[in-house]
Amino acid sequence: MSFDVPRDNARLPARSGPAGPLSGLRVLDLSAYIAGPYGCSLLADQGAEVIKIEPPTGDNLRKYPSTLEAESRAFIGVNRSKLGVVLDLKNAGDLAALMALVRTADVLVHNFRPSVPPRLGIAYEQLKAINPRLIYCSLTGYGETGPLREKAGYDQVLQTMTGMCALQGKRGEPPEIIYGSVVDYYAAALVAAGVASALYEREKSGEGQFVGVSLLRSALTMQSARMVWAEGEPKEVGRDMRSGGITGIHPTREGHLYISANTPHFWRALCDKVGLPELAADERYDSVRKRAQHFAEIVPRLREALAARTALEWEELFGEEVPCAAARTVEDMFDNEQVLAEDMVANFAHPTLGSYRGFTRPVQFGRTPGPEPFAAPTLGQHTRAVLAAHKAADAAE
Repeated sequence: MSFDVPRDNARLPARSGPAGPLSGLRVLDLSAYIAGPYGCSLLADQGAEVIKIEPPTGDNLRKYPSTLEAESRAFIGVNRSKLGVVLDLKNAGDLAALMALVRTADVLVHNFRPSVPPRLGIAYEQLKAINPRLIYCSLTGYGETGPLREKAGYDQVLQTMTGMCALQGKRGEPPEIIYGSVVDYYAAALVAAGVASALYEREKSGEGQFVGVSLLRSALTMQSARMVWAEGEPKEVGRDMRSGGITGIHPTREGHLYISANTPHFWRALCDKVGLPELAADERYDSVRKRAQHFAEIVPRLREALAARTALEWEELFGEEVPCAAARTVEDMFDNEQVLAEDMVANFAHPTLGSYRGFTRPVQFGRTPGPEPFAAPTLGQHTRAVLAAHKAADAAE
């Protein structure tokens, strides 16, 4: 039995363009919110056919606040290039339909808490019996074992728990959230990487396997440089990786500028460009550690010099000699010359939203760049077409 969705069916979006490294693979995405869905979108970017399976109420991310009236901006952003199917897994008929899809799938991704899949009849051991080659990726908040295994996990909860917020806050001030769902997006990358590695191993063994990713693992993986405790060190030891007050965001005559000048070469170039060559010649400031110790002496002089020009003017003046960036809004990235040169923005056509521009192609592949992306599905947009195609293929076997 094969599940080969017919490309001449007008209700299913055609993947135009070249093949990707994962073309020909089928992924069942049962996950919701950001981490799991975006991990599956990363697989879709590489050519995989991804079928997003939602309950009748839909992925809760669809209901998140959005300045778009027709759809949730967050949902659209993390669910590109997927076929949309609605199945109620508590309904026997819909569960049977999922099992039929599982038989032909290469990958299944979900973000249920550990006790839920066995209750629904979709635990790894249950699906392995149906499809031994299945790569089964479980994304949880805290992992499959331990006292927190059944606790719901969310990005900012894990940020707060794992020390990220404490270190994000300024010294002596309250913890601060890092906005942008960084734990979720890093977990998404781990989902895509873990699935790809399991698929590679399957080519050698012929067998599928369980892949476990958690937000807790993601949050701590992001802090591997902080997660080092040498023998004999006290518990309360400085683990902040920031290099002092020189590297950071500074005000200018207009706008703000981020400057990174940690190497001797960049430090000298910065001092020369802002008209403070004597700082570079001062042995009290000739290392990152020394400059961090004397930042209260250096920063006021640096900022006084930066006040002579705007952030954009400094950015142009520094060029390639001093790593820097003028602070911009994300809206500026849609028409940024470098972003456009790298083909990171695509045009999408959506049934209710209309035309929009969005991000795509997070990874470049020289020989198999992958097909063109398409818009995230509306709720259940492709249910009939996908299930009908499967029944037709099954009948032909």
